[in-house]
Amino acid sequence: MSLARKHRDAFLAKSETAVAPLVASGQPGSTPPSAGAAARPGLARAARDRALGKASASAVRAAAIEGDRGTPEQRAAAQMQLRLQHDLRRLKDIQSIEKKIEAKRAMLPEYAAWVDGLVAAGAPTADEVLPTVMIWRIDTGDFEGALRLAEHVLAHGIPLPARYERTAPALIVEEIATAALKAQGAGESFPCAVLERVAELTADADMHDEIRAKLAKATGVELMRKYEAEADPELRAVAGATALNGLRRAQQLNERIGVKDRIKRLEKMLAPPKEPAAPAA
Repeated sequence: MSLARKHRDAFLAKSETAVAPLVASGQPGSTPPSAGAAARPGLARAARDRALGKASASAVRAAAIEGDRGTPEQRAAAQMQLRLQHDLRRLKDIQSIEKKIEAKRAMLPEYAAWVDGLVAAGAPTADEVLPTVMIWRIDTGDFEGALRLAEHVLAHGIPLPARYERTAPALIVEEIATAALKAQGAGESFPCAVLERVAELTADADMHDEIRAKLAKATGVELMRKYEAEADPELRAVAGATALNGLRRAQQLNERIGVKDRIKRLEKMLAPPKEPAAPAA
């Protein structure tokens, strides 16, 4: 056996020993799981994936320095990539959009612990799994979960896989704004906090005006709904003024966004009441 081979094997053995408690418990330095935990393989697997995901960001960088490609974290990352490719092929074979969404909803739990670990590591990664899971969460209506990953993606400038052909900020804005407009078109409300958080996260990002206009319209429509339902005069005034600003901004960014009638109606509602005419002398 060559000296290089002996060195590699010794390095792998040391790595596997170090990661063993992480695999068992999901937390550095924690004690081995109880017999009850061992009887629940789903929890054990989630803890393992979360721990390995957290370790993988630094492990991938370390491998480039050390010249080693076979750490447990890297093998786990390769397995997650294989799982993703398998699931992408499954989705490609499904023609119905509704059935694709159902399939994504069923697939997502398999990635949850892994992406939680990547986010907990707080470092950029070239891993395609995390941005893909973010998009699938948007597709399935888990906007809060998607935004938790979006914060990480945007903070570290993580690019989307090439198949999406858009920047991360543009996709996040457009997909969530489109979901909001679809819900509003069906007479349903959409969480205004989600729209406001999207605007905050992507405020400095460059994207087509038409995309930004969708978000401004969706926010304006939701605030207009709040204005019409609010009983408190002060809150009602704030909601109305903010809604009008949002709708006007949408119109400014895209003249064909379809908000002119709403602007006119809101302007009329916000106008101060006319004073009664003075009685004739």
